[in-house]
Amino acid sequence: MKSGPTLSLGLDSSTQSLSAVVVDFARGEIVYEKSLDYARDPRLNRYGIDFATYVVPPRQPGEADQPPAMYLASLDALFSDMNGDGVDMSGIAVINDSGQQHGHLYLSARAGALIAGLKAKGAGAGPALAARLEGCFSYGTAPIWKTSNTASQADDLRRGAGGRGAMIRLSGSDSPLRFTGAVIRRVGRQFPDEYRATETIQLISSFIPGLLTGNPRVPWDFGNGCGSSLMDYRSREWAPALIRAAAEGLPGGTGALEKKLPGLARPDEVVGTIAAYFVERYGFDPACRVCAGSGDNPQSKVLVGGDLLSLGTSFVNMVSTDGECVDEEGFANAMYDGLGRPFMFGCRTNGSLVWDRVRELNGLPRDEYRRSDATLAHDPPGTHLFLWQPDAESFPVSSAFDPVRIGYDEPSLARDYPGAIESGLGVVYLYSRGFSGDSDEPMYLTGGVARVPEIVRRVAAIWRRPVITIGSVGAALGAAVAGAVGGERSVDAETLSASVLPRTEAVDPRPGDVAAYHGSGGYLARLKREYEAVIGRPGEATTQHRGNRSS
Repeated sequence: MKSGPTLSLGLDSSTQSLSAVVVDFARGEIVYEKSLDYARDPRLNRYGIDFATYVVPPRQPGEADQPPAMYLASLDALFSDMNGDGVDMSGIAVINDSGQQHGHLYLSARAGALIAGLKAKGAGAGPALAARLEGCFSYGTAPIWKTSNTASQADDLRRGAGGRGAMIRLSGSDSPLRFTGAVIRRVGRQFPDEYRATETIQLISSFIPGLLTGNPRVPWDFGNGCGSSLMDYRSREWAPALIRAAAEGLPGGTGALEKKLPGLARPDEVVGTIAAYFVERYGFDPACRVCAGSGDNPQSKVLVGGDLLSLGTSFVNMVSTDGECVDEEGFANAMYDGLGRPFMFGCRTNGSLVWDRVRELNGLPRDEYRRSDATLAHDPPGTHLFLWQPDAESFPVSSAFDPVRIGYDEPSLARDYPGAIESGLGVVYLYSRGFSGDSDEPMYLTGGVARVPEIVRRVAAIWRRPVITIGSVGAALGAAVAGAVGGERSVDAETLSASVLPRTEAVDPRPGDVAAYHGSGGYLARLKREYEAVIGRPGEATTQHRGNRSS
């Protein structure tokens, strides 16, 4: 291992917070963690966000923006706290970041000089970032991933690619509403003066490295570029057809948008060394390297080389691929992780929060796990069917619907809870089939419910493969690992990940459980039939279903 500084700092600018994880890559351990909540930290909660939603009050339905000044203040606050907590800032060899995917900012013509000024000798003695960079933004807020008022713009991009199938094959995704390109088009249409005044459009994940290096034109990484609907997935370059579609009718047309977009780079590429402002103010080593960074989903995937299933509030299925695979059905998105490795990403909104609500529906507190988990041991896997989508769904796209009990009528924890567990997992499996294929390699499992042996047992049987449970997967930790790999090149990602994120022994699927789910007329076949009876076939008009069904 190379001598000298051996710390890698991973940052995660999420919807709710800025978090830091410091990894000592020589010793293979986490040495520091910190998170600042935008709504609760008095240094950060004065920039106009609603404390419940973490966005500024929208001017119209579907708008979801955050104040850029909050991002600037959070960097100063975090580094100040790290100093106060005794972190050896001079021991940080490399910084890498994660930013909430699709979120982006619009930089004015003044931004170049203002951000470059962070490199000047003596910059650390001047004002803090929020005051120093006032006037840096041509559009006053930063649209984030929650944005949904872009249906017509998403359609424009899809048509520009040549239709739905062509869009999926070109970009890796079916032009989702929240992707950056559709939002840029909406901003350009709705606020042409602000768009015209924009010199550079930066993702949140590339804006932070731009600040750290004093370079406003730091490239977007191609992993996060997958979330833009502007990039050719396979060539990892801007797609001319999509740029034209996004720019049509906007001030300056295609040429103007091309100039506003930086280049594309590997997520773990070193894009510069840290600016004087941060060296002088917080004690960083002037030789500290900064990587291009990536989105939160790509950075989380860094921590495992194989397939990863995250059972959180939402269920996220991340499947490693060869870089050629896309989901022709359009349910999932093709991406690259923070090390540039290709994977497919499917996110089901109705995740473990549904299981919490099933407890509540049956008279238990949401956090009463013991009694509900005990029901899983009383009946063999593949026994009960219970369907519920409290929220509209994107995987597969379908409307919300009320509880549906198959084969029984009355609420029953002993039936509802196992049924909700198995149907929730089963739907993720069924709608991942278009891109996941079959594998006998272990699948990694994370999330709070992964501690329950009976849930792990069901995951192993539904996916028909061994399951290894790992700790909480965080984008800041993934960024720190990817930063160590990109900054040092002698660091092995799998070895470091295994050191900082211990894994359990593999749980193998039981043959009887596999037969119950996958046998002729088994649970998964029944689930698909009943689920599509409720939502309609994916891609067709969905229906609202109320009540129970008898089998």
